Amino acid sequence: MKRILMCAFALIFMGICAHAQQAKYIFLFIGDGMAMPQISSAEVYAGALAGSDVDIKKLTFTRFPNAGIMTTYDAGSFITDSASAGTAMASGYKTLSGIINMDPAKRVKYTPITYDMKKKGYKIGIISSVSLDHATPASFYAAVESRGDMYNIAVQLAKSGFDYFAGGGFVKEKGKDGQPDIYSVFKDNGYKVVNSNADFKKLKGSKLIMINEKLQDAKSMSYEVDRKADDLSLAEHTKKAIEILDNSKGFFLMVEGGKIDWACHANDAAAAIHDVISLDKAVQEAVAFYNKHPNDTVIIVTGDHETGGMTLGFAGTQYATFFDKVASQKGSFIRFNDEILTPYKKSAAAGGLLSDLDSQIKNYFGFAVSELSSDEQAQVQLAFKRSMGGELENTTDQMLFLLFGGYEPLTVKLTQIMNQRAGIGWTSYAHTGVPIPVFAIGKGGQHFTGYYDNTDIYKYLAALAGVETAGKKVALSR
Repeated sequence: MKRILMCAFALIFMGICAHAQQAKYIFLFIGDGMAMPQISSAEVYAGALAGSDVDIKKLTFTRFPNAGIMTTYDAGSFITDSASAGTAMASGYKTLSGIINMDPAKRVKYTPITYDMKKKGYKIGIISSVSLDHATPASFYAAVESRGDMYNIAVQLAKSGFDYFAGGGFVKEKGKDGQPDIYSVFKDNGYKVVNSNADFKKLKGSKLIMINEKLQDAKSMSYEVDRKADDLSLAEHTKKAIEILDNSKGFFLMVEGGKIDWACHANDAAAAIHDVISLDKAVQEAVAFYNKHPNDTVIIVTGDHETGGMTLGFAGTQYATFFDKVASQKGSFIRFNDEILTPYKKSAAAGGLLSDLDSQIKNYFGFAVSELSSDEQAQVQLAFKRSMGGELENTTDQMLFLLFGGYEPLTVKLTQIMNQRAGIGWTSYAHTGVPIPVFAIGKGGQHFTGYYDNTDIYKYLAALAGVETAGKKVALSR
């Protein structure tokens, strides 16, 4: 009898402890392509603007009391993509790049943790600064053989039953062979879609899809450095999501800063830095909520992989950096293309003159071509010639790809010079395989310390939500 009572007390105690670990409000912020170089660059930049001393200005999430590091390799490579990385965090399984929530053989579908959370009564919200059918947001509601199957991804969004989606739009609005457009599918599944700032302010209820009124490239929100005063920010979307999702049973909110990755693919440090700061401002909205519910809330901030091989340091500046120069860049690489280079290419003859753009380049990047060294001028002149000659994406010339990564040669060369003047270097136009930092605060936040794998993010989320996986309740081991 004594042994039975001891076992009973032990089971009760374990149950209480398990319940004590659970968080009612769970925030997961993912900076796509964001690792320590992107984070540190934003902090050095903020410090440089604040004064001339060698100092940094910490971001909100780097002040969190708990920090860890996670590995990101997938089932086929030490360098992951957003699909396999998203699958690892959302479902706890390794798969191949390009696959979302399916095994490498594309035979078994995995269930993202969000569906288990929904069954337990959590409301579910998903926000992204890129299109909502992109790999990272899709990892939290869809399972497809290819991340490029965006129509099917959007259909699965409609069938998810989740409460709130917001940010970018949808890349593939129509399917094949007479399939209905996705907006009809959304309506048939009870979703309300809005895409105006006026409607955003009045949003209430559930099963809502909020698409930014103004979209930039590939149905995404604008880069933060390009965002106009009347464009909605990632922070505003986060604040609205909290307002809509808040309820007595709790919620899970995933917020992706997706264009950090896109900026780093193009080696555009200024655009990347501003989007990291934008993500941090969204985190501040979660922290404001946490301050009201400190015993029930956990906030996790991480990345899915690093992009670009970004470094704080360039051979030409050696031990010196000049991050204040980043502020001279008035917009992203894509805005320079859209507003300056592309219109010029359409209006000028094939043999246009670089000098025609000199004043616009100085206004945009803070330096005129005529002010550069003779070697830099020669590089810019050659890049201009290649842009005017149409030597752009999908080139088969390996040397051109190494030089420009498939982007507009002139624009890439100008951003490269901007980066180098600031003391920022890059090794790639693609992803890299370095481990990624994780920051956490709140209920169970201490368990995100240490060195672990990205699949452990799923395990910790499952434990914090009290979700059973494979018939067994996951326990936090740290």
